[in-house]
Order: sequence, then structure tokens, then C-alpha cells
Amino acid sequence: MSRIRIEGLLAAFPKLVGTGKQHTYLETESVRYVYQPIEGLYLLLITNKQSNILEDLDTLRLLSKLVPEYSSLDEDSICKTAFELIFAFDEAISLGNKENVTVQQVKQYCEMESHEEKAHKLMMQSKINETKDVMKKRASELDKIRMEKGKLDKGGYSSISGPRVIEKTFSDMNISGTGFGSGSGLSGIGADMDSFASKPKGGRPSAAATAPGKGFGMKLGKSQKTNQFLESLKAEGEVILEDVQPSAVSSRSSPLIPSDPITVTIEEKLNVIVKRDGGVNNFDVQGTLALQVLNDADGFIQLQIENKDVPGLSFKTHPNIHKELFNSQQIVGAKDPNRPFPSGQNETPLVKWRIQGMNESDLPLSVNCWPSVSGNETYVNIEYEASEMFDLNNVVISIPLPALREAPTVKQIDGEWKYDSRNSALEWSIILIDQSNRSGSMEFIVPPADPSTFFPISIGFAASNTFSDLKVTGIHPLKEGNPPKYSQRVRLVAANYQIV
Repeated sequence: MSRIRIEGLLAAFPKLVGTGKQHTYLETESVRYVYQPIEGLYLLLITNKQSNILEDLDTLRLLSKLVPEYSSLDEDSICKTAFELIFAFDEAISLGNKENVTVQQVKQYCEMESHEEKAHKLMMQSKINETKDVMKKRASELDKIRMEKGKLDKGGYSSISGPRVIEKTFSDMNISGTGFGSGSGLSGIGADMDSFASKPKGGRPSAAATAPGKGFGMKLGKSQKTNQFLESLKAEGEVILEDVQPSAVSSRSSPLIPSDPITVTIEEKLNVIVKRDGGVNNFDVQGTLALQVLNDADGFIQLQIENKDVPGLSFKTHPNIHKELFNSQQIVGAKDPNRPFPSGQNETPLVKWRIQGMNESDLPLSVNCWPSVSGNETYVNIEYEASEMFDLNNVVISIPLPALREAPTVKQIDGEWKYDSRNSALEWSIILIDQSNRSGSMEFIVPPADPSTFFPISIGFAASNTFSDLKVTGIHPLKEGNPPKYSQRVRLVAANYQIV
């Protein structure tokens, strides 16, 4: 059969199919369609009219048992596991006739392992390991040569040691926000600031340090024999995984460079646990002000901030921040004005805060769930109410469901929904909650289930303003010149937001 013929038969099927039967068939002038509905899809068998209908139905039943073994019963999962299903169907049908096999036998055939294949893979892996050992040995020999040459070089950086000096300098400034521990505050950033204070005031490494060397250091790599061996392996179709350490230059150039020389990130994370019958078990707001400076010369600055007077708000500053200046004038600056803030691609957390003592009326989003059993069905009504304080983006309300054979029936919804069959959850999505939709509801139906099955409900969202309303109002340079340009990003994130 040609491809056009097959496509024509498949295109004609939706026009002929009816509804209301579990096992049905259709006949045209030349072929017979034997099909079975599977949730929102059809399992279709196309045969000629001379075939035995009983054998066709038996084949259809076998295929319907194979599908759930390899995939969930939705279109996305079917597409992802298309090849596994084709292999399984090929074991069940041979040359147009049904094979006398069971589901377990088909699974066993599809998972059949070859001893010869394993032995071949082990042999190839041992060859690759031997090649890597040769490469490491050669690299260690080159390291010794480089060290001996480095001892002989005098006066300035050598062409070999230059890139290593840059790599060490950038690793010193790699604080990545981990210095701010729980309780005692940021630790370890002092050493980073010391390393930056000792650097030249120009803010840039010398040309000798940045220029790529032309010595033996640029010849690190594989020997000719090693290259030939790896090329032969690749020609045989083997995938060669090489241990490559990226250079300092490539690692620095990979992240996207911000457009402004200074970026301030203000973020608050919510940890909220609300009782299903009302009341709050936990309502914790934790905020961070982080600074990213691209050039050393722009690190000699102070930040002027302001925030809303919120009950229960307490601040903690980094040990190298001038606390008296912060407490009296709300200025974030270093204790030693001669030390710049660390520069690079990583953000430096400078101030953290926490808000405690908030109650249920302060919640950005409240969700109520009302399950009720009626006969052989459970009706679940869910509604949300959003606070006037925030416009919420990308809201996702995830409701756990009992084990279902098919997706729940959604009767009414404000927004969109998606059934996650793997995790047995219904996801209710609202792109934006603003003045136009501060409240909304959804109703769906599932088979009889215990009301506690639909908890805990997990909620995720983001907002562009915070509870503390903290922001940077200006930047003051400590040296002569115009203040550098800066941008600030403010966001509120639901890190853990549950209804239990």
C-alpha cells in the first residue's frame, strides 16, 4: 500500500465514525475499520472485508491492552512513546496476521537484551577508558613542562601562566550568593572584597594577563595517535564523551551580559501554609537585595533605599556593610569606602529581611475547595480570591486527584486547565489576575472520592511588587564622576504556597 493510500483511509475514518459503542466497526467498499475509543483517542485497525471479524476484534483487544503498558492515554504521551508502541504492535501483528502472544510476552520480546551487544559495549568502553588514561598522562607531562618553563620566566606574566592568573582572580569573585547563611548572615564575602581591593584601580587586568599565550600552553590536547583512535571509534558509530574543562575565557563569556553596568535584584519569597477550613499555619516572607556590578570601577558606590513601614519587618545586613549608616539613613554601603563591591556575573546579596506576624487577610491569593459526593460522582467546586495589593502572573493551582482512568469532566472554569495523568493532578492556569478578574471559579466532576484526596493544593505565581515595597531610589558614587547607570528588578515569588 502506498503512503497516499494509507493517508486517504485515515482521513476518511473521522467522517464515518459514530458514537455510543465501545467496540464498533465500519465497512466501505474495499476495507473494514475496526476501532475502539480510548478516552479522547481511537485505536483503529484497518483490514480487508474478507478478514475474520472475530479475529480482528481479538487483535484489537490485545493492542488496547498494550497501549497503557507503554504510554498514558493522552495525545502527548502517545507521540512521545510512538516508537515503543510501534515495536510492541509489530510483535503482536506479523505480515497482517495476529501472533499468538500475550501482553507479557510482547513486553519480554521488546525488552530482550543481547549478550553480544553487552560484551561489545564493554569492550568499546574499556578502549575509551584506556584512551582517556593516555590523554591524562600526556596532560600531566605537559603540566610539568609548563611549570618548569614558568620558573624560568621572569618579569611579568608568561604566555602560559597568564590565563591561569585570570581564572584564579575570577574564582575569587565567585560568591554566587552563597555567603549569606541562615541566622548569622553573610559569611565569606570579606575575603572577596579583600581580593578586589588589592586589584589595580583601573578595574581591568593588564594586557599581559588577558592576551592569549602562544607557548606550549596552547598545545594542550590529544596526541596524534589518540586522535586517530578516537576518529576510528567515531567512524564506527560510537559516541565519544570527552572530559573537557572549559577555559576561563569561555566560561566568562557564556552568560548573557546585562545591558546596565549595575543591576539591583529585589526578591521576596513566600512560604505559606493555609488550613482548608480557614486560618494560617505558616506565613513567612523572606526578602533579599542583591547587587551585580560588571566593572570594578563602578563598585565604589552606595545605594539609597526606601521601604514601606510594615509591622514585623526586620532587616539583616552583610557583615561588611556599614550597619549604622543603614539603620540611620537607609544607605547600603561598605564599611571601608576604599573597598569596591565585588564585580562579575554573580549577584552579591547585601541585605536580607523577614516579615512575621502576618495574618490571613494579608494573603495575596486565597483558594477554597468544596468537594461533595452525589451518587456515583464527586462534584468539586474551587474558587479563588486575589488581594487588591498585587497583580499576579502565571498563576497555577494544582489540585491532586484520585487515580483516574480518564481525565475529569470540567463543567465550568475561569481560565484554562490541564490534566497531569502521571501525577494524577488537575492544573488550573490563569495567565494574569488583575482588576478585571480578582475572583474566579472552576467546577469539575470525578468518580466518588474522599474529600481529603483533593488536598494539599499547591499554588504558584509571581508578582512585580513586594510586601515591603523596598526599592533603590538612587546610587551615590564614592569617587568623582557621574553616577553609573543602574536597573532594578523587583519580584514576589510563591516558593511554597499550599492549602492543607
